Amino acid sequence: MAKKATAKSAKAKKKPAAKVAAKVKKAAPAKTAKKAVKKTTAAAKKTVKKAVKK
Repeated sequence: MAKKATAKSAKAKKKPAAKVAAKVKKAAPAKTAKKAVKKTTAAAKKTVKKAVKK
């Protein structure tokens, strides 16, 4: 599910999502990275929903 969600959000907002993912991968070890990715994907879903409403 997470991979599909990130792919959709990345397509919706290519550069921001990619940058966030890159930062998460560089900055965090595996466990914290997974948590951060969940948070970012949740945030991305929210932003996508807002964009769709507009």
